[in-house]
Amino acid sequence: MATRILPGMEFYRTNSNLKWIILAVSSLISFGSIVYTDRLVRELKARERQDVQLFARAIEYASKEDFNTNMVFVTEEIINKNNSVPLILADAEGQVIFARNVEVDSSQNADRIQQQLRREAAVMQTYYEPIIIELRDPTRNNEPYALQKVYYRNSSLLVQLTAFPYVQLSVIAIFAFISYLAFNYSKSAEQNRVWVGLAKETAHQLGTPLSSLMAWVEVLRDDPELKKKGFVEELDKDVRKLRVVTERFSSIGSTPQLKPENIYHLISNVVSYLEPRVSSKINFEVYSLSEHIMAAVHAPLFEWVIENLCKNAVDAIGTSGTVAIKVLRGSDRKVLIDISDTGKGIPKANQARIFKPGFTTKKRGWGLGLALAQRIIELYHNGRIFIKSSEENLGTTFRIELNSV
Repeated sequence: MATRILPGMEFYRTNSNLKWIILAVSSLISFGSIVYTDRLVRELKARERQDVQLFARAIEYASKEDFNTNMVFVTEEIINKNNSVPLILADAEGQVIFARNVEVDSSQNADRIQQQLRREAAVMQTYYEPIIIELRDPTRNNEPYALQKVYYRNSSLLVQLTAFPYVQLSVIAIFAFISYLAFNYSKSAEQNRVWVGLAKETAHQLGTPLSSLMAWVEVLRDDPELKKKGFVEELDKDVRKLRVVTERFSSIGSTPQLKPENIYHLISNVVSYLEPRVSSKINFEVYSLSEHIMAAVHAPLFEWVIENLCKNAVDAIGTSGTVAIKVLRGSDRKVLIDISDTGKGIPKANQARIFKPGFTTKKRGWGLGLALAQRIIELYHNGRIFIKSSEENLGTTFRIELNSV
């Protein structure tokens, strides 16, 4: 049978799609930021290399000039103006001649400082190949007489800019995660308001006709003819059932008081009520190794869950079949309840959505039964409810886990 989403629940599907839109936009912003920053980093790297090359050319120029006005300009305006790019000037044998923007421990002696600068130059060489400087003698037709090397690495600004996209991506990820949590919380809060409002209104609407029915039952009880036929007793059962249903709806939205209850007896009560009200071809079976398995539950709400699962099982079976309920003691002080049917099963494509509000395969109904069952078990009883197994045309088994006492 085709599934359907009720119009009133389309809001949640739209908001679910909105989450993916937000994720896509965040990813697009992150990708664009990384690409743009990477371009800036590459441009800044090229500019810093040009600055280092200019420094090297200035050294070459200075080696060929006398100490005059041009030399003062080169020294003051080019060599000493570099306040950002760490660099080391060394000779062909690796002896450090000059260092700029490199942190050293000035309290050490000259040999220790030299060793420290050599180690730093080795580290710099892992980043970039050193720039070669040829020193030429202007008195001998500019013949080269020595080689020097300029080692350098990225400035602190470039290092920070390189790390910036990842920091920004982390911030966006944290923001997206917080937004996701806030969205889910607001969605859950809105769903809770829907459930509570619906339940309270239902309980209120049931109150007046229920009081009237109770009065009519008492009137009919005085009729000896009806009393002999057993009609009044059956009506009284249905009235008591309506009172239980009203109590269930009234409990939604408030914290229920959990009490130790005999799970086997509660389930047996539900089955006893349902058996005469469904097809005689539907067989109910309740199994338990012990009739004294206790768990902390709110009896009216727990019975509601069992009744809902049993009715779903009957609908899945159709004309004839078996609904089997097993009550077991599990590990870690758990009580396990398996409700199985021999019905048509749940397709795998629908199993992940079966507890979603508004999801239903029926032509009638609001698709809230399993969603409310999950809320009652997991939120009010701190338990679990899930599909243990399901195969098409073979049946389905739901499992409930409760805390034993």
